[in-house]
Amino acid sequence: MLSDKNYNIQVVWGVALVLMGIMVFFRIPRIMPKIEQIESFSSSIGFIRFCFYFMAVMLTAGGGKKLYLHFTSHKQDAEPVDE
Repeated sequence: MLSDKNYNIQVVWGVALVLMGIMVFFRIPRIMPKIEQIESFSSSIGFIRFCFYFMAVMLTAGGGKKLYLHFTSHKQDAEPVDE
C-alpha cells in the first residue's frame, strides 16, 4: 500500500497531466497560425499539428489512467477481504 504522502503526490501529478493535456488542446488553434508563418515549418504544418494533438491526447490519457489506477487501487486496499 502506498503511503499517504506518495498517494497524494501521485494524485496531484495525475491531475496536472490531465489539465496540461486539456490546456494544450485549447492552445493549439492559437499557436498554429504563428507556426505557419515560419517558413521552415510551413511545409510540414500537418505533421506539426498532428504532433501537438498527439501530445495533448497522450497527456490527458496518461493523467486519466494514473488517476483511474490510483483511485481503483486505493478503493481495493480499503475493502475488507472475506476469508
